[in-house]
Amino acid sequence: MNYLDPSEYVSYGLNAETSDALVTAASAMIDSACRRLTLAVAQYVECLSVRRHGTVQLSFGPMAALPPATSAIVDIRVRMRKPSADLFSPLAYELAVFSTPGTWTDLAPSQVYVSPDGLLHFQSSLLSGIVAEAAVTYTAGYADIPVPVKLACAQIVRNAEATPALNVRRQAVDSLQMEYFSGTLLDADVLRLLQPYVAERVG
Repeated sequence: MNYLDPSEYVSYGLNAETSDALVTAASAMIDSACRRLTLAVAQYVECLSVRRHGTVQLSFGPMAALPPATSAIVDIRVRMRKPSADLFSPLAYELAVFSTPGTWTDLAPSQVYVSPDGLLHFQSSLLSGIVAEAAVTYTAGYADIPVPVKLACAQIVRNAEATPALNVRRQAVDSLQMEYFSGTLLDADVLRLLQPYVAERVG
């Protein structure tokens, strides 16, 4: 998606006649720099290893429910590991021993806590101590694109317009040509603006 609407070009320091192709290419470069498909609200599916203390960081944030859903977690399944007898209560150990190893178990979204930035935490229970992996379907992103992202998009376009090799063929620029100049267009100011929106994990 384009992170600047034509009606916003002037307010973000661009010429009203700025080529939409430049904005499209700049937006695609932002997605690439942030290691995500889009900064808008989208659905993701991840299979992640759960830390020993029962938490896992989802790659993309912030959490955002798509109406009519009320939770950003759409679906969650977990796979348990067999604990050693000295780490858990006897009852928890028995449950783990007699359950089928490696099977996936469905959980209700209400059985886990997820922070706004995507830190998933299994509530205290017999199950939480033995979760090895979690397969999570969730929605995350920004319903309203943040101002720093819009500023970064405008800056990339200005950088492109100031690059002679791009300026000559401005109307014919596509994302492939823009990518060639990414080292110049994604300058330190742009990267600083985008840093808070980079995905937590490579995914």
